[in-house]
Amino acid sequence: MSPVELSSQLQQLLEAGVRLRKGCGAEAVLLLVDQRLDWDAVRACTAGVPLLVAADEESHLSGVSDHGLQAVLLDVAGLPVHERLAQALLECVAAELIAPEAQVVAIYSGFEAGTIDSVSVLRLEEHLGQLTSRDLRNLETKVPLETLKQVVDLAVEIGREGREGKPVGTLFVVGDARKVLQSSHSTGFDPVRGYSRAERNLSDPRVREGIKEIAQLDGAFIVGPDGTVEAAARYIDASAENVSVAKGLGARHWAAAAITRRTRSVAVAVSETNGTVRIFQNGEVVLRIEPFRRAMKWKDFEYEPPSSD
Repeated sequence: MSPVELSSQLQQLLEAGVRLRKGCGAEAVLLLVDQRLDWDAVRACTAGVPLLVAADEESHLSGVSDHGLQAVLLDVAGLPVHERLAQALLECVAAELIAPEAQVVAIYSGFEAGTIDSVSVLRLEEHLGQLTSRDLRNLETKVPLETLKQVVDLAVEIGREGREGKPVGTLFVVGDARKVLQSSHSTGFDPVRGYSRAERNLSDPRVREGIKEIAQLDGAFIVGPDGTVEAAARYIDASAENVSVAKGLGARHWAAAAITRRTRSVAVAVSETNGTVRIFQNGEVVLRIEPFRRAMKWKDFEYEPPSSD
């Protein structure tokens, strides 16, 4: 595929992006393309500026790195432009090309497909938290999306913030609540016992704050499909036979794998060590989330080899 010459409009947009980056103190310029461009000409228009070039097809990025530009390969073809931009930002943060709290000048096709016609200043902290629904929708589960999203967002907040300056690890088991309760037992003290269902529903911000306060207690939170916390501080009794988790993960993750193998639930485990959130289904990690200081990265499933011990 031969490179496409830069139109006069694109040259002016690139030059405007460079000026805008300097004026607003942005960290880099992000160019979202759907064809291979003349990278010599692109570099000439953006000399001395960190330029990130994102595309959905590897062929569109051919030759980018040879010209001192940073290639960012996406996998979101066909999605709205704001989702493609958001995914590009995520990939850049994950690759440590930009900081999670950075500002970026984006140049992209905002109105007419195939024609780069728009320039925007993007603040990452406003965009990176909006990507949960698509990732969660990919999970094959009977747990309503809104409930799962509430639990995962709460888990990410716990992993990122901790409590009183200290890291906190915890476990949520969502869905198939009756069987999960049958496969667990109380530690002897359940802090949500005695409250009405409305006072235990995660749709209430006060309930979510209360859960953060008691997340330090041993045991798991059992959450029903409607978002009601059915029980707290539960020890999981499900057998870990034929279940394997990655080396270095502790009892909380073993319990998450075991209970989701035995029931049709989804488990959301927060690591006390680094705040990483892992989502388990059918005994395996299906999604991992790395909470940054001010934004979070949703990673596709990465196989974590079980311990050989």
